[in-house]
Amino acid sequence: MIQIAAELDRLRDAGLYRQRRLLAGPQAVRPRIDGRELLAFCSNDYLGLAAHPAVIEALREGAARDGVGSGASHLISGHHEAHEALETALAAFVGRERALLFSTGYMANLGVIQALCGRGDQILADRLNHASLVDGARLSQARLRRYPHADIDRLQGMLINGNGNLIVTDGVFSMDGDLAPIPALASLASHSDALLMVDDAHGIGVLGAGGRGSLEHLGLDGPEAQAAVPILVGTLGKAIGTFGAFVAGSAELVELLIQRARSYIYTTALPPALATATLKALQIAQQEPERREQLQHLISRFRAGAYSLGLALADSPTPIQPLIAGDVDTALRWSRYLEDNDILVTAIRPPTVPQGSARLRITFSAAHQATDVDRLLETLARLPEQQWVKERQAKQQR
Repeated sequence: MIQIAAELDRLRDAGLYRQRRLLAGPQAVRPRIDGRELLAFCSNDYLGLAAHPAVIEALREGAARDGVGSGASHLISGHHEAHEALETALAAFVGRERALLFSTGYMANLGVIQALCGRGDQILADRLNHASLVDGARLSQARLRRYPHADIDRLQGMLINGNGNLIVTDGVFSMDGDLAPIPALASLASHSDALLMVDDAHGIGVLGAGGRGSLEHLGLDGPEAQAAVPILVGTLGKAIGTFGAFVAGSAELVELLIQRARSYIYTTALPPALATATLKALQIAQQEPERREQLQHLISRFRAGAYSLGLALADSPTPIQPLIAGDVDTALRWSRYLEDNDILVTAIRPPTVPQGSARLRITFSAAHQATDVDRLLETLARLPEQQWVKERQAKQQR
């Protein structure tokens, strides 16, 4: 058993101790954190919908009409017509027969994997997948094997003949911002009688002309997408700006999850008013493509500025733009320096990311302005211990 006091001391000594920050007021690009207004580049509110007036009003109206709590699980008496309307809209949005609401993305991933897999099955997972996919595989009691990040050749060698193979991957990897090679994964799954499950938490709403996520961005849309990726997971607390998650796929898949997904069966349903607010946010995300256009403009502006400074960024087309510090102490120093200059970018440390890859995870929202990006770049240019500048100078001297 873990020794609580000793473990807390160890975390402090290693620079891995985490503390919550206190937010006052709504989520925004200039939130009030611990009593200070900061320019934030660390939220997942990619489309700026978390405090949209129409979404707030929809929540108010929903609560006035339907109350606050749902009062029960979906299978008792908690499945409300507001939930049904949102599930129907989500299914149509991503081009699937049906969708099923879950209370969180973590619960969705645990529920799906546990419902589909068990002893004797094999789950193949990208090594950089979100923790919820890893935990879902472990809870299923299937054999979990993790392939090197985006390595199709290694994955192919790990597949076994016959049924029982489930391939699980993030669509957009949350700490690196890069995309899974979904078309290649789909082709391999098809030729290997394997099921492919994609968690597109950071792609839904952001990528693709219609905001349908990584699959649309990579050219998989409509009926072709459902055939290629039978199991699609999305969250509602990121680009959509509210809370909850969904799984989309065939009618049979959804029916099976209703019968077998423990994290769906044994939990209270989302508040109906929240489903109503989410439906409004989804409509805005579809009707205002300029939000995605603004987001892409900001990403391009930042990447161009970062390139001119010599910052080494990953090849990410998404709002997630990690700046690798390497060691924990450097990442913490960089984060503190930015905060001293009224900019909030939290340091991401192990075990969230692998050892030696601590970083600043810089994220953008459509609510940011070009001047905000320029201010961030100007401040990054003054960071102490600019390792990327040293590396560039060393290369020039060779």
